[in-house]
Amino acid sequence: MWNHKAWLGRFLPQSLPAGERLRAYAGWCNAVEGNTTFYATPARKTVEAWARQTDPAFRFVVKVPKAVTHERRLAGVEVQMRAFLDAVEPLGERAVLWTQLPGSFGPADVDALARFLRRLPAGLRRAVEVRHPAFFSDAGATSLLEGALDGVDAEWVPFDTEVFFRSPPTSEAEREAWDRKPRLPRRTRALTDQPIVRYLGRDSVEDTVEGWRPWTEVVADWLGEGRSPTVFVHTPDNDDAPALARRFHDDVRTLMPELDALPEPEPVEPATLF
Repeated sequence: MWNHKAWLGRFLPQSLPAGERLRAYAGWCNAVEGNTTFYATPARKTVEAWARQTDPAFRFVVKVPKAVTHERRLAGVEVQMRAFLDAVEPLGERAVLWTQLPGSFGPADVDALARFLRRLPAGLRRAVEVRHPAFFSDAGATSLLEGALDGVDAEWVPFDTEVFFRSPPTSEAEREAWDRKPRLPRRTRALTDQPIVRYLGRDSVEDTVEGWRPWTEVVADWLGEGRSPTVFVHTPDNDDAPALARRFHDDVRTLMPELDALPEPEPVEPATLF
C-alpha cells in the first residue's frame, strides 16, 4: 500500500526508490495493512527490509494468503503456512496475522477456523475478518465465533462500510467499491487488548469524516480501558488515506489528549517536470 502511485509527491518523496517508501510512509502512520501478502508470500529478505525501515512500535497487519483462506479454506495448508510464517518472522512482535475469510465461510466452518488458529505459533497475534451475514445477524453464530476467537486471544476485525453504502456511488472508484465491498452491520465490540478496525468512507472528505464519528468515541473508550487499537481509514481510491488517518487520530486526541501524537512526516519535495 505504501507504493500507492497517487501518494508520490504528496505523502512520499517523488524520487524515493520503491524499496524505501515504507520508511516515508511510517512517518505518516504507525501501522499498515499488508494486503499484498494475500496475493503472494513475500521473500523473507523483502520482509527483513520492511523491518529495517520501521521502528519497534510500528504494526504490520499482514493478510494470510488467499491460497490458504479462499482456495483451501484453512484445510491442508501446512506447506503454505510454513512458508508464510517463515517469511514474516522478521517482523517479530510487530506482526498481526490477519485471516480474512470469504463471504461463503459461515458458522458451519467455525471449527475449521478454530483448528487453524490453534495451530499458529504461540505468541503470534491473530485477527480474523468474517463476511458471512449470519455472524452479524444470528446471536448463536456470533457467540460461536466469539468463543473460537476468545479461546486463542484472537481479535474480530470489523470492516465498517455503513457510510459508504448510505447513498449510491458518484464516481468510478465508488462504483467499483460498490460492487466489491461487503455490506454488513457495524460492530464495535473488542475481544482483545489490541482491537483492529477497518473503515471505508466516500470520495467526499466531509462524508468520510462524518461517518467515522462513532469510531472516535469507541476508540477513545478503548484507550480509556487500557487497550491499544489500530484503525485503518480507507476511501474508494485511497488517494488521501494517510492525511485522513492522521485527521482521525487528531479527532481521537480531542477526546483523549494524553494520546501520543503520530510521528512527523519527512518533507516531500515538490514534483518537477523533469
